[in-house]
Amino acid sequence: MAATPSTRLEPASRDWLLRTAAIAIESSLAGASTAPPEVSRLLPELQELRASFVTLTITGDLRGCCGTLEPRLPLAVDVWTNARSSAFRDPRFLPLGRHEWRRTRLEVAVLTPPERLTAEDETGLLAQLVPGEHGLVLAWRGSRATFLPKVWEQLPDPRDFLRHLKLKAGWNPAFWATDIEIWRYRTEVMAVDSPAQLAAVPP
Repeated sequence: MAATPSTRLEPASRDWLLRTAAIAIESSLAGASTAPPEVSRLLPELQELRASFVTLTITGDLRGCCGTLEPRLPLAVDVWTNARSSAFRDPRFLPLGRHEWRRTRLEVAVLTPPERLTAEDETGLLAQLVPGEHGLVLAWRGSRATFLPKVWEQLPDPRDFLRHLKLKAGWNPAFWATDIEIWRYRTEVMAVDSPAQLAAVPP
């Protein structure tokens, strides 16, 4: 298992989240109608209301990514739910097949609570972002989009990062409005290269 190290969640919790995400996908592929994990006996930090994203890739290409921005579910349940959504409900892809699952890399990103920002213009916003560290949410009149911090790997220039996020939201890349809403957040990331094997280990 190749996991990304972190210092915020306990190692046991990080391992548990990866296994649970893998089992959520594996069980669905096997046709099992398993329920989300029962959280009452888990470590307290897995019971906390936290937001997360689960990303699936195959040989570096995106194969599914779904998540939440607001902490509404216990972290254990949020990861389980997002794992299944990423594999089978991402509207950009067909449902993941078992032959693909054997080649899939699974990544879990746990979000910090979003921090509300204010900025008079694009320059003022960029001054509040640390490339590679901050995820960003933009919202305006019913439209909303986010980029996880991982996106900085593909878009290292801050202005490109921001303009591509506006394109994702369906706006002109030069768009700005005085009533635009802005949040930034960080993530704790853990990943595994062979989740199909990991799913054989009960959480």
